[in-house]
Amino acid sequence: MSDALFLEASSREILPGCPVILGCPLDETATYRAGSDKAPQAIRLGSESIETYSPLLDRDLSDHDFFDLGDLHFEPEALEKSLEIIELSVTEILKRGAFPICLGGEHTITLPIVKALNALHSDFIIVHLDAHTDMRDHYEGDRVNHATVMRRVREIVGPGRLLHLGIRSGTREEFSWMREQGTLLEWSPSLDKALLERVRDMPVYLTLDLDVLDPACLPGTGNPEAGGWFYDDLERIFLTLDQVTLVGADVVELNPGLDSSGVSAITASKIVRELLLITGRDR
Repeated sequence: MSDALFLEASSREILPGCPVILGCPLDETATYRAGSDKAPQAIRLGSESIETYSPLLDRDLSDHDFFDLGDLHFEPEALEKSLEIIELSVTEILKRGAFPICLGGEHTITLPIVKALNALHSDFIIVHLDAHTDMRDHYEGDRVNHATVMRRVREIVGPGRLLHLGIRSGTREEFSWMREQGTLLEWSPSLDKALLERVRDMPVYLTLDLDVLDPACLPGTGNPEAGGWFYDDLERIFLTLDQVTLVGADVVELNPGLDSSGVSAITASKIVRELLLITGRDR
């Protein structure tokens, strides 16, 4: 476990009804630029430069209980075992009635988290924010990696419980499937309203790959893709999620070594703050 805590986290506990940060510094399947294993600690350090108060939500973390369990430990080149550790850890959080906020690491961490959620709750919908589809059946000979993770997730929950937003890179077949199944919500001025209409009456799990943001906004990610969202686009999604039941989230694919300014880590920290406030409750 790591030593630093996110902002003013109460302690390394799990209490019912509270959000719990869990660092998942997995970086086993990177195919372009490795380094996402350093992300959880970079996000915690970045939180030192932001306030506990969110003007967007008009709430303050100082009024909420939230906890930081630190980082899980993974052995190198042991992907299957690492994914099992994540699933067991998230299951423990869920069984205690808390809300996991997992910090990647690579996007593959979403698979064991969804497995844990699906074993206990079968009615949630997954909102997937990403530049990439991540729905190949195989990539470089493997069925489980950052480029196939949402394919494996959809095999668990089915297309009716999956929505993709921000996607701007993938194969023709992946885009055809999303459009045929109606899982792709393409950008429009009314995207937030379209999202709310789809998720209004269901619990939501959010998987947020930071490369959904344009590289001009967040350069510190392993696979940047031009043409992305800016932070105010993301804020519209947060306001939408604040109107539903958010049962957990992951924030993945920060690569802090690729942004010497530290802006990417600080931006990720601000995102985590908003998610803590959306899932949190007043003291």
